[in-house]
Amino acid sequence: MKKPVVTVVLFVSLCTLGQLARPARAEAGIITSIVMYVPNRVFDLVDIFRVRVRVGPGISAGVRATRPVSAYLGLHSTIFVGLPGPRGGKKIPWPVGFDVRAGAQASIADASEGTPYYDPLEVGLEVQPLIAGVNLGIGVFEILDFVTGFVFIDLQGDDFGTDSGEKEPEHA
Repeated sequence: MKKPVVTVVLFVSLCTLGQLARPARAEAGIITSIVMYVPNRVFDLVDIFRVRVRVGPGISAGVRATRPVSAYLGLHSTIFVGLPGPRGGKKIPWPVGFDVRAGAQASIADASEGTPYYDPLEVGLEVQPLIAGVNLGIGVFEILDFVTGFVFIDLQGDDFGTDSGEKEPEHA
């Protein structure tokens, strides 16, 4: 009589240890999508606008009228405050952060390194003359992502609670 109880306890213990050894992974589902609906719409709205006031050393200037019609030259290492602009992935759009970029970029020829992520259809400008600067822009594709988000269509793949099955991009 004790042998079946010991066998069941041993089996349950092994299954429990097996589950503990597996890495935890949250599954996206309808409940998560519903719970995250309002935060995702707010984040999609904030993604449309980039209004960064920057403080820190640097000399740089850039202009964007979509990715093929854009240019940048300079270097800066700054702290920003304001609307960060498009996220480029699933992350919280904090209104403060670091903005570091150096190099040159003309159209699709990009020899610059750093942040931030720019939407391929973003229209905007940035300037950093010595200590203080700004980075302004409007993400045109983000407007479409915001509108389609109301019917659970995530064009940018940046909504929390959705499982796109792809690895998120490494953008700041």
